[in-house]
Amino acid sequence: MVFHKEFQTAGKEPGLQVWRVEKMDLKPVLKQLHGNFFTGDCYVLLYTTAAPSYYIHMWLGSESSQDEKGAAAIFTTQLDDFLGGGPVQFREVQNNESITFLGYFKSGIKYKQGGVASGFQHVVTNDMNVKRLLHIKGRRTIRATEVDMSWSSFNRGDCFIIDLGKDIFQWCGSECNHFERLKASQVAIDVRDNERNGRATLQMVEEGGEPQAVIDALGPKPNIPAGSPDDESVDRSNQKKGALYMISDAAGSMKASVVAQTCPFKQEMLSPSECYILDNGVDTKIFIWKGPSANTAERNAAMKAAEQFIKEKKYPRHTQVQVLPGGGETTLFKQFFCNWKDKDQTTGPGQAYSLGRIARVAQVPFDSSALHTNKTMAAQHGMVDDGSGKVQVWRVEDGDQVPVDPSSYGQFYGGDCYLVLYSYRLGGREQHIIYTWQGLKCTQDELAASAFLTVRLDDSMGGSPVQVRVTQGQEPAHLMSLFKGKPMVIHLGGTSRKGGQSRVGSTRLFHIRQSSTRATRAVEVEPSAAFLNTNDVFVLKSPNTVFLWRGVGATEEELAAAQYVTSFLGGGSATEVSEGKEPAGFWSALGGKKEYQTSRSLQKMVKPPRLFGCSNKTGRLIAEEVPGDFNQSDLATDDVMLLDTWDQIFLWIGNEANEVERTGSAKIAKDYVDSDPSGRQGIAITMIKQGMEPPTFTGWFQAWDPKMWETDPLERIRARF
Repeated sequence: MVFHKEFQTAGKEPGLQVWRVEKMDLKPVLKQLHGNFFTGDCYVLLYTTAAPSYYIHMWLGSESSQDEKGAAAIFTTQLDDFLGGGPVQFREVQNNESITFLGYFKSGIKYKQGGVASGFQHVVTNDMNVKRLLHIKGRRTIRATEVDMSWSSFNRGDCFIIDLGKDIFQWCGSECNHFERLKASQVAIDVRDNERNGRATLQMVEEGGEPQAVIDALGPKPNIPAGSPDDESVDRSNQKKGALYMISDAAGSMKASVVAQTCPFKQEMLSPSECYILDNGVDTKIFIWKGPSANTAERNAAMKAAEQFIKEKKYPRHTQVQVLPGGGETTLFKQFFCNWKDKDQTTGPGQAYSLGRIARVAQVPFDSSALHTNKTMAAQHGMVDDGSGKVQVWRVEDGDQVPVDPSSYGQFYGGDCYLVLYSYRLGGREQHIIYTWQGLKCTQDELAASAFLTVRLDDSMGGSPVQVRVTQGQEPAHLMSLFKGKPMVIHLGGTSRKGGQSRVGSTRLFHIRQSSTRATRAVEVEPSAAFLNTNDVFVLKSPNTVFLWRGVGATEEELAAAQYVTSFLGGGSATEVSEGKEPAGFWSALGGKKEYQTSRSLQKMVKPPRLFGCSNKTGRLIAEEVPGDFNQSDLATDDVMLLDTWDQIFLWIGNEANEVERTGSAKIAKDYVDSDPSGRQGIAITMIKQGMEPPTFTGWFQAWDPKMWETDPLERIRARF
């Protein structure tokens, strides 16, 4: 294979490289001008992580020719080959780029009119005779599009940048909000610093206060129309619709045969010697998975197969395509599988690198003595402290809260709902968390009452507590650690009310498992051998004996917790049973031997966190993802933000969020979890108010600054004008 001379530097060091297709050749784009795209051109981008792993993006401008698109595709395939077939490939269409691509350009993407054919070049100029108008759109993803230099391009709902070379004006419509101005300012600063080498002056202009220079450039100002709502409707329900096809003869007359019509899929459906299409076309996304031992011709024809598939299905032309080598799957792809397990990867592109992140989330081992200093650890393990603060527990009864006897703290019954108030000191002030625990067998009335009582308790404490809603079986590590060294015990059904206990079954099975923070819980499960797990300890109580079953991978702490469980189950001393040496009586009490989980590799992988803004600024309440590595300044104080850290969800409520956003965001969080293609269910949802963030939240942000909102972010960025 002949390689382009440009590839000699490709992927040699971490970071982004951009080339433009010029007259069927590849020309590099200067680093300062990354993020500028001519709409008449095509580009090839390569992002290299430190591992290294590689992401190749082919970007197609809306006005580019068929020839240029063809050349871009050839260069993409050659670059993929040059890097050993290991990169993930993306096909990007103007205005519809993937979240990974957008993450490379945190200060926005700029679309310029023209292209190679009309003689436009990528240059940093000191030439001050520029005249152009940029229309800025977007709250999370910023796009600056060059529009006609006339008042007819303006509206009151957006920001515009009037670029006159040595003077750059940021014009703000009377209806545009705080956060949009902030984002537009980042674009203006970027134009000055990178395209003009810092030689231009910046000014902020309010609608109605235009200086003479602006009037001279644009002519007399007419009435400006109102802004139109963004039509970025994001329908979450489409995100979980997927079908899986196997491709045969991709290099010749491609055929796609159905493997599964609906997700979640199982990983075993992917055979290493084949190529597959995962069709999420209703959400304008198509994935191609290349089996590691599929034949070379098929692997090379993957992108072509995707384009043909989009045509056959009559999907929109701007549908996003990702081509993934086996072992280099992205987070977005893996979320369609209910049981995806990454092999313990070593090096190379097959690493579990997450999408659009520079590095994998490093796993931090738990050490309770470092809780106050190591926020990353606190966040990953969901621990605000070591659980030694003050605990109060109430049971929801007849629409009110009734105190639970402290001697039975830690015992939770599936037919009840409980409120747990935890108080601790952090940085010299008292902090509170309200855990609302909802049993799987409690009534609808109790569920409603538990929500109302939580709000009442929160109000009575001045609205400062963090609220965490917990579904039975999904208890966060911190809640499990509150019972002073005793395990948290969860009974399958029944209630702890006086006289309300239902008769318990004659045979009961408790699953004892330790979390990453060494807190243990004992959960009652159906008494069947299918629930056993080689990593844990189980207590089985039958009418005449108590067995303590120890799996191969069990820990000493789990064993100690099991002894505590046997003590309150009664029935005398327990018979210890080691996995593989079970007596016949053990199996018969469980209704016979069955297959159970014997894999030792169930250690939880840390999934990269994702941040979404929930906003109704467009007239409808929608959630959109923040691209790239998010930081604290991505938390829009006039929105509600949703942070997904895989085993819990945080709702952060900005001080200026409106009533619809505040009340509707809990439903968004619930819909978000319910529509998750991997089938996650019942995850803890934590509500946090701006300025009251616990370390379990702040630890997901690099260099969190508690004083950040004491000054207006817009004032801070204006200081850079």
